[in-house]
Amino acid sequence: MFIGIDDTDSPAGMCTTYLGAVLVRRLKSAGLTIRETRLVRLNPNAPFKTRGNAAICIEASGRPETAFSIAAALIDDLADLSCENTNPGLVVTEERPDPAFYWKAVRDFCTIEEAKEILEENCALYRGWKNGRGLIGATAAAASVLPDLTSELLAYRRREVWGTPRSVEKASIFAAEAATYPHTWDSADPQNSVVVCVPHTPDPVLFGIRGESEAWVREARALVRAEESEIEQIWVTNQGTDAHLVDGTIGRLLEGRSYRVQGTVAERATTGAGGHVSLTILGTDGERLRCMAYEPTKGFREIVRALLPGDGILAVGSYKNESLNLEKLRADRLVADRLLRPPLCPDCGRRMTSAGRDKGYKCRECGRRAGDPEIITTPRAIRTGWYEVPPTARRHLSKPLVRDQGEA
Repeated sequence: MFIGIDDTDSPAGMCTTYLGAVLVRRLKSAGLTIRETRLVRLNPNAPFKTRGNAAICIEASGRPETAFSIAAALIDDLADLSCENTNPGLVVTEERPDPAFYWKAVRDFCTIEEAKEILEENCALYRGWKNGRGLIGATAAAASVLPDLTSELLAYRRREVWGTPRSVEKASIFAAEAATYPHTWDSADPQNSVVVCVPHTPDPVLFGIRGESEAWVREARALVRAEESEIEQIWVTNQGTDAHLVDGTIGRLLEGRSYRVQGTVAERATTGAGGHVSLTILGTDGERLRCMAYEPTKGFREIVRALLPGDGILAVGSYKNESLNLEKLRADRLVADRLLRPPLCPDCGRRMTSAGRDKGYKCRECGRRAGDPEIITTPRAIRTGWYEVPPTARRHLSKPLVRDQGEA
């Protein structure tokens, strides 16, 4: 059976994956067999998400009624039901729902009614708390299929220290990253000297290690020195897979979806208040699209600033408020960086001036004329290929380039 759960947390605390880790242990104690634990990230632009918009699915063997009873009691106990926007959903089904619902939930938007319709078709056990919005994520998690997948080891804090500063040795995180990279990633951001895998929110997570497999995240975790954890759980996940992306066309993008978009740079990027960088690209029919690299993307903004009019790029990111918020980009075609200026007069060595439209150049001192300008070519600061935001700014679903050396 597939046990899907979503929306048990709030900005003030709790974490659906923690509830799932506790549930795994209670199900085992009740005699059920756990076959897989899955962490599923859904549309990162969902308006009611809490942090990373994660839902979970536990694949297990045993009586569905037993699993449902245990899970429902645990949600009653642990979910932050006092928060207005926390609306848990629980699904237990012996048949995987149609995977199309998962793909819609990760790339588009679904309704509670659509989720309930699928659950009824599957003869599933389900329950929604309050307005039941969590049934969308719970159904999507149960329906998920992962043609590409990664792993994450999540360590959870002892309950008595929730809400207090975490004790994790920074040097050990960097050591773990150095020892296991590129098979694990985003534990730290060496370029900006920042630890990435330790949250600052009041939830139960102590730290999380992301990587290609269970073996690699375990190896990295062994090098981390931190406060004692209560429990630890390894999840199979769609994180770092670009599952949220679809191919888009400038002029036809929909709000709240994430795209790969081909375009030609219209003009040099500009930097606005707060250090946010704006770049306009053109579609094949001349439609314009604003692409944004916000201040938290740090050095990635220098790549955007280095683009010139005429460069051809593939822009990747989420479309919100009529802008594509960049997660990465690929420079496919780079024009020559050429500066045209009047030539030097060979007789007196002074710079000539324009003699008029299409009339070449003339020296004001001696009257000598020339037809062609001086061309200065400056080496480009970037090359063709992929560029991405740093780990500190990467979204959960965005695929790090290190995973496949840049194939989108």
